[in-house]
Amino acid sequence: AQPVVGLDLPVIQTRRLKPGETVGYGCTWTALHDAVIATVSAGYADGLIRAMSGKALLYAGATPCKLAGRVSMDLLTVDVTHLEEVPDTLTLLGQYQGVDTLAEAAGTIGYEILTSLGGRYVRSTAG
Repeated sequence: AQPVVGLDLPVIQTRRLKPGETVGYGCTWTALHDAVIATVSAGYADGLIRAMSGKALLYAGATPCKLAGRVSMDLLTVDVTHLEEVPDTLTLLGQYQGVDTLAEAAGTIGYEILTSLGGRYVRSTAG
């Protein structure tokens, strides 16, 4: 089965963190070891639900990357320490994570994820 929607988000910055350094509003994520954090251009202003903070995964190809810290208005922070190379985009919805899986991480249903996606995304249809 093909996913009904795909969402690739641009990585706009990476930072190296030392143990004890924090990420996100309220410093909700703390590096336990040397870490690399990617800042991704998307947030709750784009319809990404804040309840997925610290729970959702984004993907670099088939490799899962955990959301670090809270979903903010325009940005996400993602732990990419385990990647050999940080890609230009990370996938939130696609081949490895569908709408219902993301919704489960956010404690909601797939329809809320789909209907929340904001107008700043470029949309295209296939088929």
